[in-house]
Amino acid sequence: MRGIRAFGFATAAIALLLGSASTAPAQSEWPNRPIRIVVPYPAGGIVDIVARTVTEQVGRDLKQAIVVEARPGGNSNIGTASVARSDPDGYTWLVTGPAALVNPTLYKDAGWDPMQGLKCVGLAIWNQSVAVVNTSMPAKTLKEFLELARSKPGHYNFGNPGTGSSIDLTAQKLFQTADVKLTNVGYKGQPPALIDLITNLMHFEIVSLALALPHIKQGTIKPLAVFTEKRIADLPDVPTIAEAGYPGASYISWYGIYVPAGTPDALAEKINQAINKALTNPEVQRQLSIADIPGKPMSLKELAALMKADHDKLTAVVRDSGMKAQ
Repeated sequence: MRGIRAFGFATAAIALLLGSASTAPAQSEWPNRPIRIVVPYPAGGIVDIVARTVTEQVGRDLKQAIVVEARPGGNSNIGTASVARSDPDGYTWLVTGPAALVNPTLYKDAGWDPMQGLKCVGLAIWNQSVAVVNTSMPAKTLKEFLELARSKPGHYNFGNPGTGSSIDLTAQKLFQTADVKLTNVGYKGQPPALIDLITNLMHFEIVSLALALPHIKQGTIKPLAVFTEKRIADLPDVPTIAEAGYPGASYISWYGIYVPAGTPDALAEKINQAINKALTNPEVQRQLSIADIPGKPMSLKELAALMKADHDKLTAVVRDSGMKAQ
């Protein structure tokens, strides 16, 4: 009887060891199937372009297929929530901007908690933007325009490409810093808002540099300040937001790459290293530089700190501005 029991224990121990041995290679072999990248915005937009530019290189480096899936809806809530609720196995990623951090403050049923449901594993780009007005606007500087706006509260309008978007948050931070009130006019994205600015239906907008530069060079809109740390080569005469007199409004939004929060640290580290490698690739750098959206490799610790700092900062902007979901 004792011999039978001893044999049983030995068999169980061997099975346990074999099970552990078979599990280890499976984890170390990641990725062994296609990785799905969810973009919670329409295809063809700036986030979609960034996702493809960076993650396609990741796929080449990992020798694995990357499938980019545009899943818009609910002001990015639908796609973001789907990733936060997905299996934490390293095969479902999210590429998005500040909405991932602030939408749960704007929407009661956004579907995730940014600090509990998501883990940032890579920084795709810093989204540089520029404050612009129609060429007929008499103001020659940002300070002159904001002084006009302060003298006539609500008279001038602001073309808002989306409540809670990176552009909206940047604008609200500026308006709070300058203590001005503009009439908010909502749009579904930057392109239609920019068209109305060019045709003089809007007074003021903040636009991604990649989208605004061609029109600035054509002389159809007037730049007042860039939301960058330093002046950019394409607009050497345009001051930074700090140089324009509003250093407190110098928020520069960024697009991150996220996975479900439950993703094991060791796997998250592998993903982070793959993204950082792609961001240093000369061709990826060239493509991002064309659109003035530079990437910056960062560690998981740095990303977690950035995520926490921006969550606190942006939720304060939402609270203080009285911003409401539309």
